[in-house]
Amino acid sequence: QVHLVESGGGSVQTGGSLRLSCTASGYAYSGNCMAWFRQAPGGEREGVAAIDSDGRSYYAVSVKGRFACSQDNAKTTLYLQMNGLKPEDTAMYYCASDKCGHWPLRRFAYNYWGQGTQVTVSS
Repeated sequence: QVHLVESGGGSVQTGGSLRLSCTASGYAYSGNCMAWFRQAPGGEREGVAAIDSDGRSYYAVSVKGRFACSQDNAKTTLYLQMNGLKPEDTAMYYCASDKCGHWPLRRFAYNYWGQGTQVTVSS
């Protein structure tokens, strides 16, 4: 059974930094994408960053240049380094994994999700 566990969320002021981690277990990692999504209250769940099975990274326009996604060599842990945080980055952040095909930042491409970790940025 696939199990994804996020950690590292918290509250920071504008301009601050946080590093999220997602630890995966219970499935064969090769061939899978791993991604970060976020969902603000009342909003849609949107793709933030992803790494595909070839190690290529993808970012939403809103976070490009501020966030960096990385993975350990075993592909069991996904990280999201978030710098220059803004109030609009406030959301629940979710880790996801699956064979994402050509859609690394699309919600429909993922069937496996973590429970989420809250990020709150105050002005």
